[in-house]
Order: sequence, then C-alpha cells, then structure tokens
Amino acid sequence: MHQDELFTVNPDVAPPPEPTEPAQPAVPRSVPAGAPLAVRMRPRTLGEVVGQQHLLGEGAPLRRLVEGAAPASVLLYGPPGTGKTTLANLVSTATGRRFVALSALSAGVKEVRGVIEEARRRRRYNAENTVLFIDEVHRFSKTQQDALLGAVEDRTVLLVAATTENPSFSVVSPLLSRSLVLQLRPLTDDDVRDLIHRALAEERGLGGELELTAEAEDHLVRLASGDARRALTALEAAADAAGATEHRTIDLGTVESTVDKAAVRYDRDGDQHYDVISAFIKSIRGSDVDAALHYLARMIEAGEDPRFLARRLVVHASEDIGMADPTALQSAVAAAHAVQFIGMPEGRLALAQATVHLATAPKSNAVITAIDSALADVRAGRIGTVPPHLRDGHYAGAAKLGNAQGYRYPHDVAEGVLPQQYPPDELVGEDYYHPTARGAERTLAERVPRLRRTIRGDG
Repeated sequence: MHQDELFTVNPDVAPPPEPTEPAQPAVPRSVPAGAPLAVRMRPRTLGEVVGQQHLLGEGAPLRRLVEGAAPASVLLYGPPGTGKTTLANLVSTATGRRFVALSALSAGVKEVRGVIEEARRRRRYNAENTVLFIDEVHRFSKTQQDALLGAVEDRTVLLVAATTENPSFSVVSPLLSRSLVLQLRPLTDDDVRDLIHRALAEERGLGGELELTAEAEDHLVRLASGDARRALTALEAAADAAGATEHRTIDLGTVESTVDKAAVRYDRDGDQHYDVISAFIKSIRGSDVDAALHYLARMIEAGEDPRFLARRLVVHASEDIGMADPTALQSAVAAAHAVQFIGMPEGRLALAQATVHLATAPKSNAVITAIDSALADVRAGRIGTVPPHLRDGHYAGAAKLGNAQGYRYPHDVAEGVLPQQYPPDELVGEDYYHPTARGAERTLAERVPRLRRTIRGDG
C-alpha cells in the first residue's frame, strides 16, 4: 500500500464537500434595505403574522408545526398574498432547520432529486434537517410529485408545499395522504389595514416619514382584496410618488395615479354597497343585461366578495326566473362553485356568464309567490292533520290506526296521475303555484290546471 493511500478519503464515511451553490432561502434572514416593501415587511415571527388565526391559535396545527411539536409535511392551500411563503419560512426558522425553496415553474425532477440527496447527506453527517418549500406545487407533473414521496415518507425532508388550487384535484393522492392540508383564508380588511399601518410606521418599512389619508387607505384596502403583497406593493408605489412632493402625504389621487386604477365609489359596508347590489338585481329582473354587467363590474372592481355576488345570483335564479327557465338555477349554482374552486380574477368569467344567463332568461316570480303564500297559511295556523291514507304505515300498529290505508299508488295507472286527496282538509282546493305563460313555464301553465282537475276529481 502506498503511503498516499493511507490518506485516501472514503466517500462512504466522510462528509461530502459543501455545495458550491447553496440553496437560496425564499425569505432571507437579512433583508437588504433596497428590497421591495412586501419583502421587508415579511413577518419574522409568528407574532407578526396577520390573519390565519384558525391555523395559528393555541394548539392549532400550523402553530404546532412552526413550534416543532408536529413535524409533518403540509400543503398550504389558499389565494395569493395570504402568507404561504412566509409561513413556510417560519417553519424552518423557528425549528432551526435548513430551508430550501423550489418553484414548480422552473424546477424539474432532476432538481427535486438533487435537493433530496443533499438533504439526506446533511441529515446523515450533520444531523441537519431540511425544510423543502415548493411554490405552485400544482404545476408539478405527476412524475415530479411522485419523486417526493419517498423523502416525505421517511422525513428526509419536511415538505411545505404551496398552491392556489384545490390540492384534492391538483396533487397526487399518495402525496396528499402523507401531508396535512391546511387552507389559508384571504386577509380581512382589518388585517390589511393593520399591515398598512405597520408598514407606514416601522423602520424596515416607510419609517413614519409619510402620512396616509383615510380615503387613500380605504382604496388600498379595496385594491388588496385580501392580498397582503398587493396592498404593500401599491402602498410602496404611492409612497415613492408622495415622497417626491413637499407635502409627503399619500392621498387618494396619488394612489390612483400610481397604481393606474381609479377608485370605485363603493363602500362595502355603507349605502353604496346596498345601492349597487340592489341595482344589479333589479337590472337582472328587468332583463337589462348591459346594466347588470355594469353593476357586476363595479362590485368586482371595488373588491366585493365574489362569494356574496354568487349567492345573490343563486337566490334570484329562483326568485325572478324559477320555472320559466329551470337551467338558470343550475347556471348560478355552477358559477358559485366555480368562484369557490378557482377564485378571482378568473371567477369573474363565471359570474359574468351567470349574470348574462339570468338577465336574458324569461322571468317568473311564481316560485317565490307560491312558497310565500304557503308559508303565510302555515304561520296563520292553517295546518290541519295529514290525511290518514298519506301517513306512514311502516311501523307496528300503523294499520290499526288507519295509517296508509286506502292510499292509491299513481304508477298503477297509465297516466301516472289519479284522483286522491293530498292536502289537509282545511286546504283542499287551495292554489299556491300560478305559472306564467313565459318561457318554459308556458307548458306548466297548461299542465298544472289539468293535473289539479284530475287529482281533485273535477273531470
């Protein structure tokens, strides 16, 4: 054996050399002063995080994960700007783990396997654990997601993946079953205001050098629509413009000019909220599709909750259209599901499609008139007893009470309709539903009277 061989490094027992290009953390521990405001204001501790209290309260799953009490891989699912990247970084910072970030937009299977191999070496030789953060994980192919399974299973890496799409549809089942799925919610208006105030006052933000008018603040909150990053980006743009003036005040005009988006005169909690939604519904009821789209656009642009808009469409599909076009309700419900599934801004398309459908559909208020008339009778005490032949006859002793005796089965006759009393005695002959002659209800306007005559034995 040559002397040099005594000093030969055995790769199976020696620690590997440090990588020449260490992974870049998504949230640097030391943020340069020239970094964007949204980066400078990124929370450094759990105490600085706004919103998501359903996940961060005492004993909540994400708090336990950040504090190191529950080392499980997680899928963070929620709209942009709700803190997915920040929370992923806090998981690594608070527990002393190494943090590696990959973007599904640029990383492939090779990069994923490289990170996993490096994590395995570091855990073996340095007892160092790795948090792997993957942004936009829904953009990973099935093969790329499958490449993570083994490392997640044996906890070579603690996976924290972020997605704006429902992981039940965009993440493979084996990865879902190995991860805790946590849904982040859009920030509330109060959350966004708190963030804006903090950015204005803190040294790492704007350092208290500028003032913000109430109107400008309200507009920034509307623009944010629950997105912290959007709020801080708009605030920074307005601050740059205001800082060049002698007044050093961020007013509504400054915000409008810098973010190139005019303020919509709309107060989500005041008169304008009720006025605009009222005009929206009345335009649909009046079949003015263009006016309906205008009011829809005003509410979307002002940051109205799209779920609220979808709910109103569902209500009025029955209230103003009903059986004149039974597919209107299907369209409205589909729009509500689409908004919940894909979020905004794409959800505006489903809302617009349902609005066009409802505004151009034939109208009938026969459904709401029918149920309200029936409710009025019930509330007035016109109830009566259920006719004996309609009562349940499946329990012991029912026959002795006369229950279900004499009931006639409609399918036994060719027409499927036969004479028989259905309402209580007090309500025999009471008509609640009065179909119109509009749209598909025209057929019902002819059919319902014939049904009533047959059922009541009137010929």
